[in-house]
Amino acid sequence: MVYFLLLGILLLLILGPQLWVQHVMTKYNRHQEENFPGNGAELARHLLDRYGLNQVQVEKAESGDHYDPGDKTVRLSKDKLEGRTLTAITIAAHEVGHALQDAAGESLFQWRSRLGSIAVGAQRLGSFLLFVSPILSIVTRAPSAGLLSATAAFLVMGSNVILQLATLPVELDASFKKALPLLKSGYLEPEQYRGAEKILRAAAFTYLSASLAGLLNFWQWIRVLKR
Repeated sequence: MVYFLLLGILLLLILGPQLWVQHVMTKYNRHQEENFPGNGAELARHLLDRYGLNQVQVEKAESGDHYDPGDKTVRLSKDKLEGRTLTAITIAAHEVGHALQDAAGESLFQWRSRLGSIAVGAQRLGSFLLFVSPILSIVTRAPSAGLLSATAAFLVMGSNVILQLATLPVELDASFKKALPLLKSGYLEPEQYRGAEKILRAAAFTYLSASLAGLLNFWQWIRVLKR
């Protein structure tokens, strides 16, 4: 009974933030707002030009809204790109916030970008070790093969969890020190502020919910290795 209670609490902690993020994004993405003269793409382009970031492009995203510092591109999903909802406008401003972090050379953003490159390398190495560890285990019959598998699991899953946790302060800065002041400078009506704050908080905590799910996966993997 206690085990199932703990499992329920754990699932709530992991799935709760994800469900809340989805609820907030959907709630404010249903109705086109009459006071918005343009859609998400047009607002992003306007804000980028306003701050002299003419070289930064705005494109349709294939997998989630994000700013790509390598290509200097703000990418928005179709509903954010073409929509005039509060979610579309707010997320567009949030991603522009990342472009502003990049342009200013802010240390948190640069550190997160470097950590992202390290995480990619760690995951590739981990994937290779996961591939060779069963072979080594059969050939050598050494207990160190289990340690190799655990190391590989950490490189693949653990590095991603660390990256997502490190991303959280960068996301909070883009939301509340960049996007929100911009939106309050004449782009939103006062009655829309609270909704925008919820959306920006959800945008930032998307990475927290992902890291919690990653921790669960990592824990399950370690349990499998111990058997």
